[in-house]
Amino acid sequence: MPGQANTDKDFSPKILVFSTNNISDPGIDLAGSSHMHYPPSVMVISMPCTSGIKPEWILYAVEKGFDGVFLGADGEECAYLPDCAERTSGIVEKAQELLGRKGFEPQRVRMSAICSVCAGPFASHMKEFSEALKKLGPARKG
Repeated sequence: MPGQANTDKDFSPKILVFSTNNISDPGIDLAGSSHMHYPPSVMVISMPCTSGIKPEWILYAVEKGFDGVFLGADGEECAYLPDCAERTSGIVEKAQELLGRKGFEPQRVRMSAICSVCAGPFASHMKEFSEALKKLGPARKG
């Protein structure tokens, strides 16, 4: 049940990552090809720009079994929009509001700028996010 402390030591939070083709994908790929360790329960969906994500997609992902959603934004390097990071931040805020209204913890959504050489930071973000989600417990209702 959402909000309960997790007592299952084998719980491995499922994390959905929205990343971008041009900037964050190469950094995430570098983490894998460099054999950097981060939770194997991380799934990545690539898209042109994180500012195109709908807050409802994030809610849907949590409702369907993901314990957390991470947006790997381009920051100021976005090829499409000069205010991409600001727009993506607004999407995160709206998604956190939606989650809260549906009984999920807003902390289940995070974002950070991930550049093409940010393999180490990406792996660190995934480890830290996974640990935070373990403390929250599974997002699944019922």
